[in-house]
Amino acid sequence: MAFHEVRFPANLSFGSTGGPERRTEIVTLANGFEERNTPWAHSRRRYDAGVAMRSLDDLEALIAFFEARGGRLHGFRWKDWSDYKSGPASRAVGAFDQRIGTGDGETLRFALVKTYVSGGVSYERPILKPVDGSLRIGVHDQELPPDAFAFDALTGEVVLDEPPDVGVAVTAGFEFDVPVRFDTDLIQTSVASFQAGDTPNVPIVEVRL
Repeated sequence: MAFHEVRFPANLSFGSTGGPERRTEIVTLANGFEERNTPWAHSRRRYDAGVAMRSLDDLEALIAFFEARGGRLHGFRWKDWSDYKSGPASRAVGAFDQRIGTGDGETLRFALVKTYVSGGVSYERPILKPVDGSLRIGVHDQELPPDAFAFDALTGEVVLDEPPDVGVAVTAGFEFDVPVRFDTDLIQTSVASFQAGDTPNVPIVEVRL
């Protein structure tokens, strides 16, 4: 499967439903206790874009995008309006939003992550599709100028011009998209039912890269 570096129209994804999915295997023992395990290290997001369709023009744009991606064949970018920033949704992106590594005097490459914390437990989510022009990097409480780093789209890593000193915190701020694909090869639409308030089912699922 190829990945197309194009975003599903943001005005069409606004109002969609969806979020993270986990896979948990549960075995209930004879004594009533449970053993729980998961084969997934990371969650996977699912969405339904159909509920965001508001007009026949929206349906036309959806079908054009679907055809250009070949149905489930090619992946694309998706803006998750409920979670698309490195920091709080109400705050502008800042260079110190997320810690992405610690300097050792040699390393130039650092992977982008977003850390979720609750109840003393944290989860680091890999971020592979930052929005172009939104990336900001901080080193030792100082924001780097844009020409002091680059983003390697092939590896999903930030590449610094100079290695940070030993023990120095490397931080980042960014907006990001989710890599996804259509989870169907069939889009069923009806003008009459759509005008009556019945929206099409358009499942979208996150892909691993």
